[in-house]
Amino acid sequence: MPAELTAERFVADLVPFVPAGLGEEFESIASALDDGMGNGDAIRADIRTGTVFALAKEYIDLPPHEIVRLLQSPVHDVRLGAVSIMGKQFVRKKAPGGRRQELFDTYLAWTRRIDTWSLVDVSGHQVVGGWLVDKPRDVLYEFARSPEWWERRLAMWATMAFVRRGESDDTFAIAEILVDDPERFVNTVVGGMVREAGKTDLPRLLEFVDRHAATMPRIALRFAVEHQPSDVRKRYYAMAAHQAEG
Repeated sequence: MPAELTAERFVADLVPFVPAGLGEEFESIASALDDGMGNGDAIRADIRTGTVFALAKEYIDLPPHEIVRLLQSPVHDVRLGAVSIMGKQFVRKKAPGGRRQELFDTYLAWTRRIDTWSLVDVSGHQVVGGWLVDKPRDVLYEFARSPEWWERRLAMWATMAFVRRGESDDTFAIAEILVDDPERFVNTVVGGMVREAGKTDLPRLLEFVDRHAATMPRIALRFAVEHQPSDVRKRYYAMAAHQAEG
């Protein structure tokens, strides 16, 4: 474990894994703080994801204010480390008192920097969904109506925490809001999450798809029914094709 847990040290420990190209510039670029609006166009150093996650495990005790500094980095790989640390801190059994709420609050305060599908998916279900398992979930419905697609994706993805507990109400309710979303990265999570919810509530999945197959984005439909028998999939794809021809 590093002797001193800081954002700067985390960035420095990533330097040896930076592929050729960014070179010596990486550390100065990655450490530059930018608290502006994120839009998915961060610099990418293309460090192996497994490497970032392994380093995040070593930094599991990184203080929340230092995690925020990582989220402010303009480098996607560094932000990936931040959300990985958050998830690891949240799920460990001996999380410091009050830390889970602090992580949840930090996550919500910095969603503008968690602005790609990969950043959302690392720990959104753990930190956001995990915090809300026994609490009101209004914030997810607010995110479902956000103008930012990554917040809409988070609204859907966070419900994985509920699905894993056998709860599907919020998954299907939010899917109803997002079923016709124009963003591909929202379409995939809508389809994927109703599919997961359908593992314990198949009738509800099929009822949802019955109503929406003809009009929902094709990729969402494909994700939703990919585990269904071939004849079922073909029937729904035919519904979608008929609508498209019409």
